[in-house]
Amino acid sequence: MNHEREELEEWKRKYTRKSSIFQRVSKQAQTKVNQWIPEKAHKIVTESIRKMVEVTLKGSEWVPLQAMPCTSGLEDREVLMKERMEFYRKAATIEGAGTGAGGIFLGLADFPLLLSIKMKLLSECSLIHGYDPKQYEERLFLLYVFQLAFSSDSHKKDVLRIIENWAEEKEKLKELDWKTFQQEYRDYIDFVKLLQLIPGVGAVVGAYANYQLLDQLGEVAKFAYRIRYFNDLE
Repeated sequence: MNHEREELEEWKRKYTRKSSIFQRVSKQAQTKVNQWIPEKAHKIVTESIRKMVEVTLKGSEWVPLQAMPCTSGLEDREVLMKERMEFYRKAATIEGAGTGAGGIFLGLADFPLLLSIKMKLLSECSLIHGYDPKQYEERLFLLYVFQLAFSSDSHKKDVLRIIENWAEEKEKLKELDWKTFQQEYRDYIDFVKLLQLIPGVGAVVGAYANYQLLDQLGEVAKFAYRIRYFNDLE
């Protein structure tokens, strides 16, 4: 377990490190490009995020029909998580290529579809680690893992602190800060996903973007649940 703990600490240091100059410049460029995007496109993106959050917090739509086996060891759990991540990553890649090739209308449809794939992956990660994603607090945890994967540098640090102290923090969190959630997510992926709407390059951008976004989410979920695993041992 020492190796897994050391790997976790190294990941936390790297993941919360300040963005590179390139990333900060890209953020500035993104802000300008977003001003050129039709308001209709922005509204569809925002509405998709809002509905996803509401469904996740109030219902069990994202929970798989059959519970997956919860293995006892951390290594076995993470192997199974990796298998499910690869499955959903392939699904997201195919979906991104298909909607990206369809131009602006199918490109806009990609947003809710991709959100659904992401939440299904996180629900299965929860089950693999023995948590019930039908419970409100577990659905809330999924959304904090989601935020950890897709948010700004400063917000990542706050979310990581909450995840590291989940046993105490969950008692204080009666509901999600919806406004911050949707703004952070939009700011993180708007630029690359809106490029998917451009005719001629949408399919390539959509496939690549979805692959990378699922890869990012899978890595963050792995370490977020590893944090809970070690906390439960203490």
